[in-house]
Amino acid sequence: MTDHRLNIAGAGLGLRRALLKPLEGVATTDINFMEVAPENWINVGGRLGRQFRAYTERFAFVCHGLSLSIGSQAPLNVELLKSVRAFMREHNIRGYSEHLSYCSDDGQLYDLLPIPFTEAAVTHVAERVRQAQDILGERIAIENASYYCAPGQEMTELDFINAVVEQADCSLLLDVNNLYVNSINHGYDPDAFLAGLPLERVAYAHVAGHYHEAEDLRVDTHGAPVEDPVWALLGEFYQRAGPVATLLERDFNIPPVPELLTEVDKIRQLQAEASALKRRASQAEASA
Repeated sequence: MTDHRLNIAGAGLGLRRALLKPLEGVATTDINFMEVAPENWINVGGRLGRQFRAYTERFAFVCHGLSLSIGSQAPLNVELLKSVRAFMREHNIRGYSEHLSYCSDDGQLYDLLPIPFTEAAVTHVAERVRQAQDILGERIAIENASYYCAPGQEMTELDFINAVVEQADCSLLLDVNNLYVNSINHGYDPDAFLAGLPLERVAYAHVAGHYHEAEDLRVDTHGAPVEDPVWALLGEFYQRAGPVATLLERDFNIPPVPELLTEVDKIRQLQAEASALKRRASQAEASA
């Protein structure tokens, strides 16, 4: 059976440029791994490049792409993928992920737009994912994206995700906050959705905060603390899949480092609770 997990463990944090200085004294026991958007760091030299290198020499890293536009009708950006491949080798990056969305047409767009949930789109996206994997020389993880409309929908979001990862033979980056936000905005049961995903394909997970636009409309912002229902859903994920490596995303309204580390530590607490429950269950089964 294929192991889709990346060579990372525990709880991570997305490294933003605003955090380069504040995180200098943080230990690898506080943050077990980090994640960056490669587009923000490829070919960056000078002072920033040296600061970044100091982090990649200390911490395990993964890449989360922003602009591959895997669902676009435009030709796949082969040059970007070649640059990502070189960047990953240069910094010993453990894996690459991208959004299950698109962000280009005649030019680059500044939003992640929803791919129509259709059989034709499944075939198109899966082919592009396979091509991207061939260029990178490794399996990639596709992230379930937040979306606010579903143009041309012919199948459910869950069926669409499952079909893409199956046909592409890729991994899944499970964004627990996106799952929860979509469940509110589109009226489905998040626990049932989680149970229907191919959790054995999850490479790692994301967790983040969101904004309450209305009671039935949440916006994925990465600009607020993680909310209790999202923590609960993350705990449910661990109960089903084990303590999969999970990263906290925070893009703006970034609080002081101790507050960030409290949320990172919350991830580890939930992972430890899931591991303890599994041990107790195994012991009870053995003694029965």
